[in-house]
Amino acid sequence: MEPHSIQHRIKRGRLHRIGRGVYAVGRPELSQHGHWMAAVLACGPRAALSHESAAALWGIEPARGNGEIEVTVRVSSARERPGICVYRRPSLPHGDLTVRERIPVTTPVRTLIDIARSRDERSLERAVNDADKLDLVDPITLHAKLAEHPGQPGVGSLRALLGDRVFQLTDSELERRFLRLVRAARLPEPLTRQRVNGYLVDFHWPELGLVVETDGLHYHRTPAQQVRDRRRDQAHTAAGTTNLRFTHAQVCHEAEQVREIVAATVDRLRAAVGEEGLARIPGA
Repeated sequence: MEPHSIQHRIKRGRLHRIGRGVYAVGRPELSQHGHWMAAVLACGPRAALSHESAAALWGIEPARGNGEIEVTVRVSSARERPGICVYRRPSLPHGDLTVRERIPVTTPVRTLIDIARSRDERSLERAVNDADKLDLVDPITLHAKLAEHPGQPGVGSLRALLGDRVFQLTDSELERRFLRLVRAARLPEPLTRQRVNGYLVDFHWPELGLVVETDGLHYHRTPAQQVRDRRRDQAHTAAGTTNLRFTHAQVCHEAEQVREIVAATVDRLRAAVGEEGLARIPGA
């Protein structure tokens, strides 16, 4: 548009100046998304929302900041803009950029790397967990993607946070690890992969009426799967079966607590069943 056309529309109230070369159409009030879009537009066609501002757009909480909107530009230099914190990255790959709500923004992985520089471990862990809950990026994928950003600030903090907690066990490996907990506690050996109350379960002590399920890292996170899990648990409860459910992370990293819970449950059920019933349990 020619300058005189812009000025005409400003006088008529059709355009409202937000910043240099950026105008709101129709009314001057902007939503938070509008302020983010205006900041990106003000920084030019090679700009994207980034850092804590990007975290807020993705819904990763708690998003923090100093009041300025943070924008990354893929140039070596850029003009300063009031109220905007500009980061200059000449080599920012296209793979680190995407669009959300029509706003150019850094990807969830790039955003987590960027905010890792300014967050303490606890706050960063919350951000990683939130990204996982929102299905933006899971810890395994995040850990793998860090290899594509060697030596960049923030990568070391994320590596230290994730550590060895992101490896995933197969169903058979998870089963073997749980069985080792059972044997270490000197508990009776359960039956595996049995159908109980109409469902295939991971571990079953029939004489005790005890079922244990171990949830894999990926297979129990969707709303539909969670509903199915609740129905399974409710069916066991309705049938009088004691049901325990442990996550992948609990079996791998909280083994002692899992062992104590299973042992206490078995002891309680043993007392209820009595020695006569216990004698029929394989390995008792």
